[in-house]
Amino acid sequence: MPNWTLSDEDLEAALALSPAGELTLEVRHAGRVVIEPSRLGIRTAHEDLSRGLVLSGMSEQRIEESYRTVIGKRREHRYEAGEWTLSFTKGTHRLDLQIRVGGHGVAYRYVVPWTGPVTVVEEVSEYVVPGAARAVLLPYENGRCDYEEIHRHGSVADAEPILYGYPSLFEVGGSWLLVTESNLDSGYAGSRLRFDGHAFRLDLPDPYVTAASPLTTPWRTLIVGDLATIVESDLVTSLAAPSEVEDPSWIKPGAAAWSWWSDGPSTRDLDAQKRWVDFAARNGWPYVLADAGWNKEWMPELISYATEKGVGIWLWSHWQHVDTELEHREKLALWKEWGAVGVKIDFTESDGQDRMRWFDAILAATARLKLMVVFHGGTIPRGTERTWPQFMTAEAVKGAEWIKPKPGKQPLYQPAHYLSLAFTRNVQGPMDFTPCTFTGLRTISAGFELALSVIFESGVQHFADGIEAYEARPEALRLLSAVPTAWDETRLLSGDPADHILLARRSGGEWYVGAGVSGEARTLTVPLDFLDQGEWAAEIYRDAPGDRILAETVTVSAGGKLDLAVPPNGGFTLHLRREL
Repeated sequence: MPNWTLSDEDLEAALALSPAGELTLEVRHAGRVVIEPSRLGIRTAHEDLSRGLVLSGMSEQRIEESYRTVIGKRREHRYEAGEWTLSFTKGTHRLDLQIRVGGHGVAYRYVVPWTGPVTVVEEVSEYVVPGAARAVLLPYENGRCDYEEIHRHGSVADAEPILYGYPSLFEVGGSWLLVTESNLDSGYAGSRLRFDGHAFRLDLPDPYVTAASPLTTPWRTLIVGDLATIVESDLVTSLAAPSEVEDPSWIKPGAAAWSWWSDGPSTRDLDAQKRWVDFAARNGWPYVLADAGWNKEWMPELISYATEKGVGIWLWSHWQHVDTELEHREKLALWKEWGAVGVKIDFTESDGQDRMRWFDAILAATARLKLMVVFHGGTIPRGTERTWPQFMTAEAVKGAEWIKPKPGKQPLYQPAHYLSLAFTRNVQGPMDFTPCTFTGLRTISAGFELALSVIFESGVQHFADGIEAYEARPEALRLLSAVPTAWDETRLLSGDPADHILLARRSGGEWYVGAGVSGEARTLTVPLDFLDQGEWAAEIYRDAPGDRILAETVTVSAGGKLDLAVPPNGGFTLHLRREL
């Protein structure tokens, strides 16, 4: 049986072609099998290219890319991998399998050339993860493109046979594996995984997808290594297409004040929105999001008022209100003329190919008009921030909107929910959780809640609580007035998706550390070997009695450590600056 082993450092991808012409892929990390032999292939309307395949050629090249993004867990990226293209024939038809090994991951995709448009009726790709593996899985509600669920922790053997959304996280022995996809556009549909008790099989939302020849699928993407490798990975971004924006200098990440969460009716009130502009200006937040309910009669006045104070206004819209080229010209162009800096587009609710065509169109339109964009009520990013740098963030998460305080309502999230997201959804790309809601229905402490400003990455970070809630916690507001929303470096210092996280991020010459725990009180040790030599001032924001925040400053040295006591379900944040 023909087989090929492709490797990079401690990663191996083993391909095999059976006598029946069926392809399988096995993935090994440090000699450990993390993906057992799993079928590859694709069925099209003109031919079943999942069996009866015959190898007709093979080529190899080295991928070496350096690129920059405006947002993310880092902004300077370097991607190196070996790429192999295996060409197979079946009669007069052809299938090319492109596979890359490198960048701490394995990725593959199919290229299907033909004489006309190619229609895919099924993709046979699957992932057979050992049954004893630990699994962190996101149930996917098929009817709504719903990534707004809570992760399930267990083993593969115990997983329910349902649909699961990307990314899916597994631990096999001492190796971690994150399964997802990258570089999705209108040539395909967003996929998900259907578990059948044995394999996680790729599932498409449409009965078929059609694209011009040669059809190219998204990259089926596996990030493999220790847990720090997973959290720090930029492989999803690196596999995406290069930037379509020649000069991104107009794109500015930053924090935004947002009134809808704490005071829904305020979105319909000009004076209330001006008050939020004043609040943002006082605290150095560059943006205010005017959510659903804003009025076109007074919006130009609000934008003018905000501009005078150095604050940019984002405008909410339902996706159906901007789903044609005419509406792009009549609405998006008008909002740009008013002076809006960006748009939040909501209820996109589909992973289907038709919605991907809409995403391509709206991303091109906002880039042309120099409007930043945020997506809500829909799908995850798949490297979008590289291809379209004006894309700042997406929801696709069960975020703070679900824990707005209401009489008689109980907290919805256990602390492990916040931890799970840091090791899964936020690895995928920017995540608009809308954190730091101190008046929300919480099971985590105020210190843990504040640390979400560092733990969660989002190009525009919408801080969701009310003005009074923030001003009642001046220590927290001091941190939120300084914390960046785009980073130059990210390091996982320690963590577990169900137990705790200790995450360091750098912006310029300053470091921030966010920490949170699930369960009992304990002491967390922060190793300071990521600091440059010398002494540093460490501002510590930690839990205090009465669900308050205590701020204090101590001097620490590079290479040392800092031990901090954490209460049950608590957390803290550090802001480290070199002492003069």
